[in-house]
Amino acid sequence: MKKVYCTVLSLIVPILGFAKAEDDKKAVKADTAVVTEAKDEEEAKGAFAFSGYLDSYYMANFNKPVSRSNMGASNARVFDQKSGQFSLGLVQAKVAYTNAKSEAVVDLTFGPNANMGNYGNALFSTALAIKQAYFTYKFTDKFSMTAGQFGTHIGYEVIDAPANFNYSLSNLFNNGPFYHAGLKATYAFSDKASLMVGVVNNVDGLGDNNRAKGIISQLYFKPVENWNVYVNYIGSNEANTDSLGKQPDGFYQVFDLTTSFQISEKFLLGLNAAYGSQKGDYQGAGGPIKAESWGGVAVYANTAITDNFGIGARYEYFNNDSGVRGLLTAAKTGTKVNSVTLTGNINLADGHILVKPEFRLDAYPKLSGAGEAQQFQDSEGGWTKNSQTTFGLAFIYKF
Repeated sequence: MKKVYCTVLSLIVPILGFAKAEDDKKAVKADTAVVTEAKDEEEAKGAFAFSGYLDSYYMANFNKPVSRSNMGASNARVFDQKSGQFSLGLVQAKVAYTNAKSEAVVDLTFGPNANMGNYGNALFSTALAIKQAYFTYKFTDKFSMTAGQFGTHIGYEVIDAPANFNYSLSNLFNNGPFYHAGLKATYAFSDKASLMVGVVNNVDGLGDNNRAKGIISQLYFKPVENWNVYVNYIGSNEANTDSLGKQPDGFYQVFDLTTSFQISEKFLLGLNAAYGSQKGDYQGAGGPIKAESWGGVAVYANTAITDNFGIGARYEYFNNDSGVRGLLTAAKTGTKVNSVTLTGNINLADGHILVKPEFRLDAYPKLSGAGEAQQFQDSEGGWTKNSQTTFGLAFIYKF
């Protein structure tokens, strides 16, 4: 009604020719105030948005392992762990409320992969997990702060299957942080540069296992149009407190570079490189007495063949010779891997349905010695394979 009133008032004032010039000015000011008030009320109300997705897959393993597992000796895959059977992946339900000055997000995941993506934060075993739950307040157009649980800023890939071109996730993703709980602040210097810094609990935990807090940061800049660069960091002490409640000496840190360049409308190049180091206990699992490092690099190339079909490749080298991360041999020693992934993307139902055929090869060093257990199981149950080749289809519906 206020907008209608403003229009009528604007038409009446010029007709009343006997109105004084000062009265005209007052009428215009009043009219402007009403319009501004209506606009402010509309922005203050905000809006709800509901979105989500569900995914399932079938993965054939050419080694035909008796266990029907793609995991190998230790953590060879993140979510697509089963072979030779149709499997449910992740189901997401996300609600966001946004107005001019703030945003609140509740992001829940369900299904077999829920706890894998948010271990230590599942509500009912693997049935339901809080993926994200946070709110953001915008102090100005340039400065904002976020509090709660949020996905990690580190890495090229994310948990959500529709957002990644490849369906299977990289070893860099698998061996880095998944999420954080804490407080972070972001300042945008311009639309081409921003800085985020924050304080969080221990890695991948809603609660904290000690009194130490982690520091996170991200520097974003855009050197030229269509080229985005993110320089990321996390540093913390992940050691459990001892029996006396004291904090043991130790540290965990990751330096991460993520960048993508949209060379043309249909061709994208991406890069992710990370270097991490650890010393001392890691959340009760033990750790090296002196600092040990790990790291890797992944290169991405995606191209759109048609409006509804694209193809992408990922090459990754990951090194955990130190044995401080989860990728290990059958003897629980460190190892390294070269991985090549080729993925197709088929869009159906106006982009709501994604079908992703995918080929992936993982090659580990051949271990010498009589009876040495290799990285992967064969069709007779023996650990005789140092490489693994899979081919599968992922079926995703997003809304």
